[in-house]
Amino acid sequence: MFLNKMNKLLILTFTLSLFYSNFVFAAGSSSSGNDSNDNYSLYKKGKNLVYRAKKLEKKNKSEKAEKLYLKALGNFEKAYAKDKKNADILNYLGFTLRKTGNLEKAEIFYLKGLELDAGHLGINEYLGELYVQTNRIELAKKRLDVLNGCKCEEYEELKELIEKK
Repeated sequence: MFLNKMNKLLILTFTLSLFYSNFVFAAGSSSSGNDSNDNYSLYKKGKNLVYRAKKLEKKNKSEKAEKLYLKALGNFEKAYAKDKKNADILNYLGFTLRKTGNLEKAEIFYLKGLELDAGHLGINEYLGELYVQTNRIELAKKRLDVLNGCKCEEYEELKELIEKK
């Protein structure tokens, strides 16, 4: 009976020590395993800031919206530094640059994004909007042609914007 209790105690101690050592090593691991999580977090934070800024724009609070777009831009720039092959990051980089007035740089990032994913709905819509904003309607119509048939809000929004011009 004494040996039975002793065996149980040893097994419990061994199990706890294994659990604790795994916990300590996991907590102290290098950041290389977390890079994709960190990058996703930067992207997600940036996206949330864009969402909030759009709401402020609808309430005609453009100064506050621009501040949020600038914060979002910082997140997307950091995310892009870690992942240059992500069309979603490039889309939001272009979007926030456009919203903060840097149209030339925005266009560059949109075009880089299209090199990765020519059918990206967001990039095609936002690049089309940039073309309308810079009075290049024929180029905007080409973006609309890419979206044609998607039965998506990106197509409808760009079509409406082009028709207003």
